[in-house]
Amino acid sequence: MEKYDAIIVGGGILGLSTGYYLSKKKKILLLEKSHIGSGSTGRCIGGIRQQFSTPGTIKLAMESVRLFKEMEKEFGFSVEYAQTGYLLLAFTDDEVKIFKKNIELQKNFGIKVDYLDPRKIKKLVPQMNTDGVIGGAYSNEDGQAYPFLVLKGYFKGIIKNRGEIRMDTEVETLLEKGGKIKGVKLKDGKIIESDIVINAAGPWAGDLSMTIDYPLPFAPEKHEAFITTRLKKFFDPMLVDYRKDGCYFNQRLNGQIIGCYTPKPSHPGKSTNESFEFLYEMSRRAVRLVPDIKKAQVLRQWAGSYTMTPDGNPIIDKTDIEGYFIAGGMSGHGFMLGPATGKLLANYIMDNSFSFDMSEFSMKREFKREELLK
Repeated sequence: MEKYDAIIVGGGILGLSTGYYLSKKKKILLLEKSHIGSGSTGRCIGGIRQQFSTPGTIKLAMESVRLFKEMEKEFGFSVEYAQTGYLLLAFTDDEVKIFKKNIELQKNFGIKVDYLDPRKIKKLVPQMNTDGVIGGAYSNEDGQAYPFLVLKGYFKGIIKNRGEIRMDTEVETLLEKGGKIKGVKLKDGKIIESDIVINAAGPWAGDLSMTIDYPLPFAPEKHEAFITTRLKKFFDPMLVDYRKDGCYFNQRLNGQIIGCYTPKPSHPGKSTNESFEFLYEMSRRAVRLVPDIKKAQVLRQWAGSYTMTPDGNPIIDKTDIEGYFIAGGMSGHGFMLGPATGKLLANYIMDNSFSFDMSEFSMKREFKREELLK
């Protein structure tokens, strides 16, 4: 019978980052039912921001940014990390109030963020159509990285640390007895033992947890994205349009435009089917905000899942079942918060303590303090 110090289910940013830090001290096995990055991480657009509305998420994001900065040195190759900025756009007085309140909180934590009037916004992004824009929140410390290179770094790091990764290996059920986790049973019937199991299965985390009748407040929903052909680089920040029919996009370092929008009403489920509606709407919304984007052609589009929680914040915690840990419900912020989530959870598993107050991400919170900057 195989046995490991810890088993991690899920080969996205959460599973790999947790596995990377755990494998420095423990014998770990990471199981991925398809290939690395096949779930939400490989379908994200690579944005990284610290502009959040609650103390815990701000600190988590700041720690992730610190880790992104170190990746080239740690991994031995570039992950195309760049602090190209995030610009959140306000079109209503209520949004201005929210932005200014959040900026005050963010500055208290040392984030370089400012409120910009339309004149300063136009100076920052001259090609933007600022009709209707009454203000914005901007931080040049936010930015982007290439998700597949980040995953590659963690993958190679786990192998270097003598951890084990198995792809095309699906977990059929978790194993629990007497209130303690005992390991996993694979779809082929093989049982692998461990006293620690980390559920980092993304949109499938809730399904996996229900194999031992342990419900999680996760609700996957479909989001779509697109990427264009290259244009000459002409703007830096991620532009976040908070209108009902808004969107968010930026220009990658190679000149491609990449972006998406939040569908209203939402599209519950784990479907990865693309739609013509998204292609039309995303193109219209992006060109409305930055008309020069019409010079590009859409290269491809795709769909993936956000795994939502009732308050828009993740769960990073142990459960009532001894040895069973959760990293999930990232609500669209998995890539940007993933490095810190993995490191903090790994340290928690080893030392039974977090380096700062993580109660916002507790299993037992009341889910009443909603993240305002989704």
